[in-house]
Amino acid sequence: MDFDLIREAVPVLLKGLRVTAQLTLFSMLIGFSLGLLLAIMRVSTNRFVSGFAKYYSTVFRGTPLLVQIFLFYYGLGQFSFVKENAVLWWVVSDGARCAVMALALNTAAYTSEILRGGLMSVPHGLVEAAQACGMSRVLRFRRIEFPLAIRQALPAYGNEVVLLVKGTSLASTITVLEVTGYAKRLMSQTYAVLEVFAIAGALYLVTNLILVALVRALENRFMRHHRR
Repeated sequence: MDFDLIREAVPVLLKGLRVTAQLTLFSMLIGFSLGLLLAIMRVSTNRFVSGFAKYYSTVFRGTPLLVQIFLFYYGLGQFSFVKENAVLWWVVSDGARCAVMALALNTAAYTSEILRGGLMSVPHGLVEAAQACGMSRVLRFRRIEFPLAIRQALPAYGNEVVLLVKGTSLASTITVLEVTGYAKRLMSQTYAVLEVFAIAGALYLVTNLILVALVRALENRFMRHHRR
């Protein structure tokens, strides 16, 4: 182990950690919002609406994330309507924005299944009681169904966030300099594979440990009524 090299590599990889955090945050916010919408669509009584959400989830969960990233970055730019649309071209013309889009759409598929399970676990008697009290569908969802569903779904969603953080490493394949991207650059300059990627792995590990601790803190807060 070359400790002098490690001292030089840590500040460089920390710059990549900031990009990794940004990719994770934006992907998680977009993915959770879209996943919640898809989960509501999945439990809808409308067959077309529930079918669309089901097939969306099947496609994105059934194909590799790396393939999806390549399709968004290299594939969408070949269509003329994408080039002519300022908003679409703004998204696909940048590797980081493409990575966020691919990660968000991918995690939305998994999040929708997690939240769907949580929504289906809500006792039907509570829903009927809310209806009997005259609550509207939106108010019932906001006060009863969603809070109970998120309690059930939080442990599984915490695992999905950890997978999302590790998935950001694939953004390096489309020229995004996050932790893995900087690690590849340092490796090509120094040929110190062990030292560089050991530091990169440690950064991912520490990041995920912090996220796991935050998720557990939220679990304890939501389930505090079960403690004596």
